[in-house]
Amino acid sequence: MKFLVVDDSPTMRRIVVNALQTFGYDQIVEAQDGAEALEKLKAEPVNFVITDWNMPNMNGLELTKAIRGNGPTSGLPVLMVTTRGLKQDIIEALQAKVNNYVVKPFTPQVLKEKIDLIMQSMAA
Repeated sequence: MKFLVVDDSPTMRRIVVNALQTFGYDQIVEAQDGAEALEKLKAEPVNFVITDWNMPNMNGLELTKAIRGNGPTSGLPVLMVTTRGLKQDIIEALQAKVNNYVVKPFTPQVLKEKIDLIMQSMAA
């Protein structure tokens, strides 16, 4: 299982990558914004996207819409990890078809639970 971790903060990418490695996932690609993430998606197959919302160039919402609108990537699981916790933000993210949503700060356990929930729903 290969993850794409997208965040403009190197520290936040490191936190997510370290958590994924703790869960036993070792195939991880990183991108610093949505535009770079789309390039990486074109270059290599990825099974799961974890993205921040607020990023320069292309934000996580735009990235999610681009993933959903592209045939080969339209079914990719997308987990949004963001500081935006307002109900309206969550609704907007869900309308863009993110699979789930985590508000920062979060614990590795919460991240794992959300990933597991998405995996279970994809398998169903």
